[in-house]
Amino acid sequence: MTDLLARVLLPVASVEDAQATARAVAPYLGDAGSVVAVHVIEKAGGAPDKASVEQRESYAGEVFDAVREQLGDVETDLRFDTAVEDAIFAAAADHDASAIVFTPRGGSRWLRLLTGDVTLHVVTETDRPVLVLPDIGEAAVEGGEAEGSVGAAPESEASNPERADPADGASDDTASVEESAGGDEHAP
Repeated sequence: MTDLLARVLLPVASVEDAQATARAVAPYLGDAGSVVAVHVIEKAGGAPDKASVEQRESYAGEVFDAVREQLGDVETDLRFDTAVEDAIFAAAADHDASAIVFTPRGGSRWLRLLTGDVTLHVVTETDRPVLVLPDIGEAAVEGGEAEGSVGAAPESEASNPERADPADGASDDTASVEESAGGDEHAP
């Protein structure tokens, strides 16, 4: 383990994202490394929220459980903010993170244009290192080669529409959460 991964901040947007991100970072963490998983719920900025706080907190619990399934005991941080990247930066500062680590998600350029590209802000505006790891896939962890694993062709947006920009929360997966919980969950 290097000092870069001494205290990692993992921004996670959904259960699937939490699984992929935790799976990707696990091989790089040593026994001395610690992880803080952060889930950001984007507030409407004056507009009424689509879901109750209880619904959003319940979903965040599922997201954090997915991280714990892969990494064991981790710290968690649930944030509500109108700007996802600002919440991620604040969490990194509050937890004295040595790096921000996530797996990338696809997402159409048109969608990024409309919603903003939180990933770009996280990578270019932070005061600490950002590490983007490939999603190694479940089969790779179990000993087989998987799509999206190191050495495999990158996963296309068409083959997995649930993978969206790691921080803009605009994936189909997030949309299903919005429908069920009525909210706009976001995190890289």
